[in-house]
Amino acid sequence: MKTIRVNKEFNFEMAHALHNYDGLCKNIHGHSYKLFVSLKGKPLIVDGHPKDGMLIDFKEIKKIVTKLIIDPFDHAVVINKRDQLNDLNISDYTKTIQFDVQPTCENLCIHFAEILSSAFKKPIQLVHIKLYETESSYTEWYASDQ
Repeated sequence: MKTIRVNKEFNFEMAHALHNYDGLCKNIHGHSYKLFVSLKGKPLIVDGHPKDGMLIDFKEIKKIVTKLIIDPFDHAVVINKRDQLNDLNISDYTKTIQFDVQPTCENLCIHFAEILSSAFKKPIQLVHIKLYETESSYTEWYASDQ
């Protein structure tokens, strides 16, 4: 059986601020993120099985990514732990995530890959994540680079 890649796209809204940044991104601002998740493996070949011919049901990918990434991060404000919530005047907002590192597109992509790498059962492997921060700017994570 041949190896195949399965891909799914997700969209979410999120705000962030970059601690001690030397430009406008030091201010809280939002983006419409696009997240692409790519999995690799061999499709199930079991005649009569409801998932015959599938690596994984797209519905299952959606369920996992939504639970682990979209639900926590959609419409959240993500800041560096070095920033004090009161200093940013966002302490009244309940969906705030404090990161140990700068919440850049690069670090978010790495973080999402770390979360999702263990979320899919072998022999399915997470092989690639692409995270768009703007329409023309994105980061990529490849399992083969790690």
